[in-house]
Amino acid sequence: MNKAINQIVDQLNGILLGKDQQVRLALCSLFAGGHLLIEDIPGMGKTTLAHALAHIMGLRYQRIQFTNDLLPADVLGYSIYDKAAGSLVFHPGPIFAQLILADEINRASPRTQSALLEAMEERQVSIEGETRPLPQPFFVIATQNPIEQGGTFALPESQLDRFLMRLHLGYPDSRAERQLLEGEDRRSMTQRLSTLLAEEQLTRIQQTVLQVSTSPALLDYVQRLLEASRNIPGLLYGLSPRAGLGLLRAAKAWALMQGRDHVLPDDVQAVFAAVAEHRLEQGESGKSQERVQRLLAGVSVLGD
Repeated sequence: MNKAINQIVDQLNGILLGKDQQVRLALCSLFAGGHLLIEDIPGMGKTTLAHALAHIMGLRYQRIQFTNDLLPADVLGYSIYDKAAGSLVFHPGPIFAQLILADEINRASPRTQSALLEAMEERQVSIEGETRPLPQPFFVIATQNPIEQGGTFALPESQLDRFLMRLHLGYPDSRAERQLLEGEDRRSMTQRLSTLLAEEQLTRIQQTVLQVSTSPALLDYVQRLLEASRNIPGLLYGLSPRAGLGLLRAAKAWALMQGRDHVLPDDVQAVFAAVAEHRLEQGESGKSQERVQRLLAGVSVLGD
């Protein structure tokens, strides 16, 4: 399993140069059964990462370009009367795939953004009085432009909380950028990627993550982080119980990627910023990074 994971990381690092930490966190989110939000300005490789993951994992892939006139039915699907059948026939929308790229999600209206809520949480959609299961595994990668850019709608807190992690890719360093300028088009390289992990292998990894053990002392540490987040001055609320469960799953996935069957405080700290920052922003852009750093520095691993 570790050999396969390392091969996947190497392949992705060959596409997204100089982004090893972000690549590993994206994989961690997938292995933990969560969803991923990537926030950055256009042209940073957000879409390329999603394409590469879909190719390497061999997952059925759909890209949904979110625009201000996109409707929920464009995402979920709709029924049309079929004269031959004499009844309404459901036409599934692009949500019925295994890896969804919700591109520039915050350019759509809040109504359309909310069309993803049930799908992300329940792995099903309710349309016209009928509940329809989604394919498994089901993984949403959403990209968004910074809220300061024109034509964007801030994601509501209920939507943000559905994303296990938020990442920023950022500018490449000078060496990686030179390689990009001199090298082959990344989209062409992505198309040639081979599948390294079969669907059943991915499912097995996700199930194995749940079996990674956590000691009572480790759970005490996680609880102290959650409690401290709820007492940050100026915040209406801290990390939710759902965020706590997500943090634990992410830490388990990170531990598994390191070749361990138990979680260490280092694993919690490695994923904490990606899990917590978007939940602790609450309308104050840029403040959450400082809050997360204060939490990690102020909460003792060993307790009092």
